[in-house]
Amino acid sequence: MEQETILTISGVGKSFGGLHILSDISLEIKKGERIGIIGPNGAGKTTFFNLLTGDLEPTHGEIFHYQTNITKQPNYKRVRNGMVRTFQKNNLLNELSVLDNLLLVLQRKEGFGNVWYKLRGMKQYPKLYEKADELLETWGLAHQRDAIVKNLSYGEQRQIEILLGVATEPSILLLDEPTAGMSQSETDYIVDLLYKLPKDLTLMIIEHDLEVVFGLADRMVVLFDGGVLVEGEPEKVRKDERVNKIYIGSGGEV
Repeated sequence: MEQETILTISGVGKSFGGLHILSDISLEIKKGERIGIIGPNGAGKTTFFNLLTGDLEPTHGEIFHYQTNITKQPNYKRVRNGMVRTFQKNNLLNELSVLDNLLLVLQRKEGFGNVWYKLRGMKQYPKLYEKADELLETWGLAHQRDAIVKNLSYGEQRQIEILLGVATEPSILLLDEPTAGMSQSETDYIVDLLYKLPKDLTLMIIEHDLEVVFGLADRMVVLFDGGVLVEGEPEKVRKDERVNKIYIGSGGEV
């Protein structure tokens, strides 16, 4: 059975004045796909994510989430409708515990109106705490439940940020450099975590670690010079002469 199209990107581009970052990006993303986004520095990968999540508006082109045109939709509405991202730099509340960070996300998901940011007590909202503990246990992070975020290592903080994204139960999760700055053991942990994500969750990953992204992705998209250079199955992309030329020329290899 053919997978349902969850995201349609049609002729999308972005310019800042006379500077053209992206031009004429057209892709269809299927529900449950794992998409790897690679390309040399300056290829427009993060700008592409910013367009998808509503942090930037395209200069031209359209973006559809299922059948809904979201080209001009603000980012908070996209999050509400299931499009969630993580950033290259951690975006956590460093003075709070891991549990409190998770509770705030769960409260927002459950729709606690305009005061979602006020932490609820366990006595009044036991199901919130049960859900938080269940998530921490599922992802092997229960031992960090009461740790203050600022006291965790960078790699541990990245793990928590991905958990917060998963906690919103998104339909699309966009990860921007999820293993950047990590040790090999921390990278291995993140990869294992990503393998455990629900199979119907669409995953889009920007990643410089080619071994990681080629191992996770069903389909690769290579951005270069503002456009899509090549897309396809990982093995096809790995053998593409143009892709190898780009990475060999920049000191890397596919």
